[in-house]
Amino acid sequence: MGSLNTNGGLSSVDVLIVGAGPAGLMAATWFARYGVNARIIDKRGTKIFNGQADGLQCRTLEIFDSFGFADRAWKESNHMLEICLWNPDEDGVLRRSDRIPDTIPGISRFQQVVLHQGRIERFFLDSLKEHSDIRIERGVLPQKLTFNQAASEDEDGYPIEVVLQHLTEYEINPEQSKATKGAATSDGLYRSNMAADDTEELLSKAIANSKAGSQETVRAKYMIGCDGAHSWTRKQLGFELEGEQTDYIWGVLDIIPITDFPDIRMRCAIHSASSGSVMVIPRENKLVRLYIQMTTTEKGDLPLDRKNITPQMILKCAQKTLAPYKLDYKYCDWWTAYQIGQRVGSNFSKDERIFLAGDAVHTHSPKAGQGMNVSMQDTFNLCWKISSVLNGNSERSILKTYQSERRKIAQDLIAFDHKFSRLFSGRPAKDVMDEAGISMVEFKSAFEKGNMFASGVAVDYGASVIVAKAGNAAEQEDGNDVEFESDACRVVGKQDLANNIKIGMRMPSFKVLNQSDARPWHFQEILRSNGKWRIVLFAGDVSKKEQMARVQKLGKSLAEPNSFINRFTPPGKPVDSVFELLTVHSAPRATTDLHDFPDILHPFSERDGWDYWKIYVDDESYHEGHGRAYEHYGVDSKKGCMVILRPDQYVSWLGNLEDVENMDSFFSGFMKVRN
Repeated sequence: MGSLNTNGGLSSVDVLIVGAGPAGLMAATWFARYGVNARIIDKRGTKIFNGQADGLQCRTLEIFDSFGFADRAWKESNHMLEICLWNPDEDGVLRRSDRIPDTIPGISRFQQVVLHQGRIERFFLDSLKEHSDIRIERGVLPQKLTFNQAASEDEDGYPIEVVLQHLTEYEINPEQSKATKGAATSDGLYRSNMAADDTEELLSKAIANSKAGSQETVRAKYMIGCDGAHSWTRKQLGFELEGEQTDYIWGVLDIIPITDFPDIRMRCAIHSASSGSVMVIPRENKLVRLYIQMTTTEKGDLPLDRKNITPQMILKCAQKTLAPYKLDYKYCDWWTAYQIGQRVGSNFSKDERIFLAGDAVHTHSPKAGQGMNVSMQDTFNLCWKISSVLNGNSERSILKTYQSERRKIAQDLIAFDHKFSRLFSGRPAKDVMDEAGISMVEFKSAFEKGNMFASGVAVDYGASVIVAKAGNAAEQEDGNDVEFESDACRVVGKQDLANNIKIGMRMPSFKVLNQSDARPWHFQEILRSNGKWRIVLFAGDVSKKEQMARVQKLGKSLAEPNSFINRFTPPGKPVDSVFELLTVHSAPRATTDLHDFPDILHPFSERDGWDYWKIYVDDESYHEGHGRAYEHYGVDSKKGCMVILRPDQYVSWLGNLEDVENMDSFFSGFMKVRN
């Protein structure tokens, strides 16, 4: 350690984020959009440049789009469209046995893509720079955590105190060997072909850190540990990960392959007769990632120490599995070895003040392409809630829903990964009598079912104060109490009004047209991550007088001085600053005008005039066909319905146009009166 200057002073912050990987960056991105006073620290001297996680699932890309940078990932990534299954035939010879779509058609407007973690971190960093002054403080290590239990229920209190150590340049960047024999170093930090937009960050490292070698004490209202599987934050809290570690050891190579294997540019699951398994993941920039089983269940295997594995050992295992096809490489971008372990934390938070997210609270194998996705979705779920509490809109009770919602997802992930890993790692059955072998029919079935889970669009949150569905929290087995304070606040939405808009799941997306300019939009494109709740009015066929009368009556109710919109919107703020009203009607666009609708559905601003981006129609576009949104959503095109969407685009409630009192009760269960 360098010499310490302990006079770093005492500072205060609303949220301290420990760890600047994808989960931490997602957290910082939410706080940037809400204007929250947050700091993010990381012990690494620089961001990841290559290797590490790479799969981006459909739901993750939808989230990126809500923040405005999915297009960058979409353009740079390799798109995964087909999975080829390779298995031994009756003679033990490797054959392609099946082809299936990599992403289930129709479940999202995106498909799975792969792009290395360093580029994904770059998109977040650029977004932070654009929207806030939050910057990653690198080379900073937390050393001591003190939690004041008595202050945890004081909304304006700072119950968390953390001593931070600012590392010296040598401590941040110990001497590192360069790539040898065509193999990059395994920590993902060495890079020979630096991306242009990383230059500024690397140059800034040359500027001496005035705090280097000093300590600083930070007081915080909230803290989020996104600090990985060996989480310092988790250890300070005394929380454990529960689960098991298997004996299977896997190697990973990111290489430009030289091979005659015909499906090297497809995602492949390859089972050999007796030489283990390989998963092929085609990457960007001509790269291919190979997940290679280093140990098999066959007798005679020698014990293998993960620390002694080299790229050449991994390659030899891959060559055995792929035989009779040839495989070699001249260029290796990154490599590593890991042991499969599936664990999940029993506690995701300490008194809803200190939270754990990502690998800090669940670990599993990487082959299902879930780690980075689920980790980012943890903080995507959590941080709009913390922000809403900090800005005075919501009660702290909503913070309990983080564990109730995300622990169940982690448990489902572990169960999926447990089954998938064993099916992938096992030897194929030679015939129906081979009970020790893995059924390839079962493997394909698990792969197909897993595709829906892996996409991220199957997430289904249980009943809580912010999800108005039947059932109770105890049934979710998540170890958290999200029961309602009184039956008066308990609201259950009317699921039968929209068969394909599921309460507790994310809002699907279909094309609609802007009423004012006829431009087609995917509905999700309108649902920007800006912290607003959405009231979506499916207004039905407003060319019919009786239906327009229902819409006018609704507009009048929502505009009342004592309506929930006015009670829960801070004084002096625009009427749509907390609740954004979006209308989709089903009448022919040419029969209707913007001003036929109540003013509150397209509010007026002294500076900008009427809002032309609030009312949409389910109709034919000139160039992109008919989205048939009502049909796909399962909504009655005559009568319509209403939907409440959370700031993270998950469905909270469904009801009729007359159910304003029901909506009022729902929001009264957790929101603070501001007017």
